[in-house]
Amino acid sequence: YCIFIQYKGAGINKSDPKKSLENLMRETGLWKASKIDNEYGQTVSSGFDILDKELPGLGWPQSGVTEVLYDRTGIGELKLMMPAISRLSRSQNRWIALINPPHIPYAPALEHEGVDLTRLLVITQKTPEDYLWALEKSISLKSCRAVITWPNQIKDAQVRRLQVASKEGNCWTILLRSEKLASKTSPAELRMRLRSCRSAESTNLKIKILKRHGGWESPEFKITLLDKLL
Repeated sequence: YCIFIQYKGAGINKSDPKKSLENLMRETGLWKASKIDNEYGQTVSSGFDILDKELPGLGWPQSGVTEVLYDRTGIGELKLMMPAISRLSRSQNRWIALINPPHIPYAPALEHEGVDLTRLLVITQKTPEDYLWALEKSISLKSCRAVITWPNQIKDAQVRRLQVASKEGNCWTILLRSEKLASKTSPAELRMRLRSCRSAESTNLKIKILKRHGGWESPEFKITLLDKLL
């Protein structure tokens, strides 16, 4: 499918349309269909076969912004990412950063999942300005391999800046946000909704991918998390 977008705004250089197109893509977060195969090559397995089959490139992206929308903390949202985070923490000499987590991370649980704790950073900032500054710097300076954060308030323009910064810094950026935002648009390149589906023996998640490169929304599917450490 081809989608043609008419863009009206300042900065359009009629004498140099190629430069104008590059500026447009940078400012709006548009992506080129010709880049799909290259981007698919930069993935890491989620550790769950059913999820990998629904993700572009058969795994989590190693750069760009991923939005994970959920109704409450502690339903298994971190557990879902741990196989990939563990692998990334041990594969490169770069940090895994948790910025403004709602609770103090439980180190034994992370170690149990194989996360290299010597590569883990926990950053807390009190003001919105300091938070956004720390978040963007962590992503863009190529010192972090992945950044997980819980923004209370963040605008689309700021998410768009993070999307650009995460590509430049080759950093997987995960925004954990409220499920109430599922019906709204976002510049994030990958979005998914999580819902709890607990049983007596295990923690289950119902997952629906709301936005992804090269495909429509996914049907809702279930993943079983065997232990309850996270």
